[in-house]
Amino acid sequence: MRRIVRRSVRAILLDDDDRLVLIKRTKPGQVPYWTTPGGGLESTDASLEAGLRRELHEELGAEADRFAQVFLITAPDGEGVSVQHFFACRLTRLREDARTGQEFTDPSRGGYEIDRVAIDKLPAVDLRPDVLKEFITRNEEALLSA
Repeated sequence: MRRIVRRSVRAILLDDDDRLVLIKRTKPGQVPYWTTPGGGLESTDASLEAGLRRELHEELGAEADRFAQVFLITAPDGEGVSVQHFFACRLTRLREDARTGQEFTDPSRGGYEIDRVAIDKLPAVDLRPDVLKEFITRNEEALLSA
Protein backbone atom coordinates (compact mmCIF):
# COMPACT_ATOMS: atom_id res chain seq x y z
CA MET A 1 0.00 0.00 0.00
CA ARG A 2 1.36 3.43 -0.97
CA ARG A 3 1.49 6.26 1.51
CA ILE A 4 -0.99 9.17 1.27
CA VAL A 5 1.17 12.20 0.50
CA ARG A 6 -1.64 14.72 0.04
CA ARG A 7 -5.20 14.82 1.30
CA SER A 8 -7.67 17.45 0.13
CA VAL A 9 -11.36 18.30 0.43
CA ARG A 10 -13.60 19.76 -2.24
CA ALA A 11 -17.24 20.84 -2.41
CA ILE A 12 -19.95 19.93 -4.87
CA LEU A 13 -21.62 23.13 -3.73
CA LEU A 14 -25.19 23.89 -4.79
CA ASP A 15 -26.96 27.23 -4.46
CA ASP A 16 -30.68 27.89 -3.85
CA ASP A 17 -31.35 27.60 -7.61
CA ASP A 18 -29.69 24.13 -7.76
CA ARG A 19 -26.71 25.50 -9.66
CA LEU A 20 -23.16 24.36 -9.00
CA VAL A 21 -20.95 27.04 -7.48
CA LEU A 22 -17.63 26.60 -9.30
CA ILE A 23 -14.37 28.47 -9.71
CA LYS A 24 -13.37 29.41 -13.24
CA ARG A 25 -9.58 29.28 -13.40
CA THR A 26 -7.75 31.43 -15.87
CA LYS A 27 -4.00 31.18 -16.18
CA PRO A 28 -1.82 33.13 -18.60
CA GLY A 29 -1.30 31.17 -21.80
CA GLN A 30 -3.82 28.44 -20.91
CA VAL A 31 -7.42 27.73 -21.83
CA PRO A 32 -9.78 28.46 -18.88
CA TYR A 33 -11.13 25.54 -16.89
CA TRP A 34 -13.50 25.11 -13.94
CA THR A 35 -12.94 23.44 -10.59
CA THR A 36 -14.87 22.87 -7.41
CA PRO A 37 -13.96 24.96 -4.37
CA GLY A 38 -11.67 23.35 -1.82
CA GLY A 39 -8.07 22.48 -1.23
CA GLY A 40 -5.52 20.76 0.94
CA LEU A 41 -6.13 19.78 4.52
CA GLU A 42 -4.03 21.54 7.14
CA SER A 43 -2.75 20.09 10.39
CA THR A 44 -5.03 22.47 12.30
CA ASP A 45 -8.21 21.15 10.62
CA ALA A 46 -10.15 19.11 13.19
CA SER A 47 -11.90 17.04 10.49
CA LEU A 48 -12.48 16.80 6.76
CA GLU A 49 -15.62 18.92 7.12
CA ALA A 50 -13.76 21.54 9.18
CA GLY A 51 -11.11 21.74 6.47
CA LEU A 52 -13.75 22.17 3.79
CA ARG A 53 -15.52 24.88 5.76
CA ARG A 54 -12.19 26.73 6.04
CA GLU A 55 -11.51 26.34 2.31
CA LEU A 56 -15.01 27.56 1.36
CA HIS A 57 -14.51 30.66 3.46
CA GLU A 58 -11.02 31.34 2.02
CA GLU A 59 -11.88 30.73 -1.65
CA LEU A 60 -15.45 32.02 -1.83
CA GLY A 61 -16.17 33.90 1.39
CA ALA A 62 -18.85 31.22 1.71
CA GLU A 63 -20.68 29.27 4.35
CA ALA A 64 -22.55 26.04 3.68
CA ASP A 65 -24.56 23.33 5.39
CA ARG A 66 -25.89 19.80 4.76
CA PHE A 67 -22.42 18.31 4.24
CA ALA A 68 -22.35 14.70 2.98
CA GLN A 69 -19.25 12.97 1.66
CA VAL A 70 -20.25 11.52 -1.71
CA PHE A 71 -17.15 10.86 -3.78
CA LEU A 72 -13.46 10.02 -3.44
CA ILE A 73 -10.61 10.19 -5.92
CA THR A 74 -7.25 8.54 -5.33
CA ALA A 75 -4.42 9.26 -7.78
CA PRO A 76 -0.68 8.60 -7.95
CA ASP A 77 1.39 11.48 -6.56
CA GLY A 78 5.17 11.08 -6.51
CA GLU A 79 6.10 8.31 -4.11
CA GLY A 80 2.54 7.88 -2.87
CA VAL A 81 -1.05 8.84 -3.60
CA SER A 82 -3.21 11.94 -3.39
CA VAL A 83 -6.71 11.55 -1.98
CA GLN A 84 -9.51 14.04 -2.70
CA HIS A 85 -12.67 13.85 -0.58
CA PHE A 86 -15.74 15.41 -2.23
CA PHE A 87 -18.70 16.60 -0.19
CA ALA A 88 -22.11 17.61 -1.49
CA CYS A 89 -23.32 20.67 0.41
CA ARG A 90 -25.64 23.66 0.14
CA LEU A 91 -24.54 27.28 0.00
CA THR A 92 -26.03 29.39 2.80
CA ARG A 93 -23.98 32.57 2.39
CA LEU A 94 -21.46 34.02 -0.06
CA ARG A 95 -19.46 37.21 0.43
CA GLU A 96 -16.85 37.67 -2.29
CA ASP A 97 -15.28 40.53 -0.33
CA ALA A 98 -14.38 38.01 2.43
CA ARG A 99 -12.17 35.87 0.15
CA THR A 100 -8.58 35.47 1.38
CA GLY A 101 -5.32 33.83 0.39
CA GLN A 102 -2.52 33.93 -2.14
CA GLU A 103 -4.98 33.24 -4.95
CA PHE A 104 -6.19 36.82 -4.61
CA THR A 105 -2.96 38.62 -3.72
CA ASP A 106 -0.60 37.08 -6.28
CA PRO A 107 -1.63 38.02 -9.85
CA SER A 108 0.82 35.49 -11.31
CA ARG A 109 -1.51 32.71 -10.12
CA GLY A 110 -4.20 33.81 -12.60
CA GLY A 111 -7.90 34.38 -12.07
CA TYR A 112 -10.36 32.73 -9.67
CA GLU A 113 -13.82 33.78 -10.83
CA ILE A 114 -16.90 32.46 -9.07
CA ASP A 115 -19.26 30.94 -11.63
CA ARG A 116 -22.65 29.28 -11.17
CA VAL A 117 -23.51 26.51 -13.61
CA ALA A 118 -26.72 24.48 -13.94
CA ILE A 119 -25.97 20.75 -13.90
CA ASP A 120 -27.63 20.30 -17.30
CA LYS A 121 -25.13 22.84 -18.72
CA LEU A 122 -22.14 20.99 -17.24
CA PRO A 123 -21.27 19.13 -20.48
CA ALA A 124 -20.27 22.49 -22.02
CA VAL A 125 -17.86 23.26 -19.15
CA ASP A 126 -14.29 21.97 -18.80
CA LEU A 127 -14.73 20.84 -15.18
CA ARG A 128 -11.70 19.12 -13.76
CA PRO A 129 -11.13 16.37 -12.99
CA ASP A 130 -13.17 14.76 -15.76
CA VAL A 131 -14.24 11.87 -13.53
CA LEU A 132 -15.94 14.37 -11.20
CA LYS A 133 -17.91 15.87 -14.09
CA GLU A 134 -19.12 12.39 -15.00
CA PHE A 135 -20.05 11.64 -11.36
CA ILE A 136 -22.09 14.84 -11.01
CA THR A 137 -23.91 14.33 -14.31
CA ARG A 138 -24.78 10.70 -13.52
CA ASN A 139 -25.92 11.51 -9.97
CA GLU A 140 -27.79 14.77 -10.57
CA GLU A 141 -31.05 13.68 -8.90
CA ALA A 142 -29.31 12.37 -5.77
CA LEU A 143 -27.15 15.48 -5.45
CA LEU A 144 -30.10 17.84 -5.88
CA SER A 145 -32.14 15.99 -3.25
CA ALA A 146 -29.40 16.22 -0.63
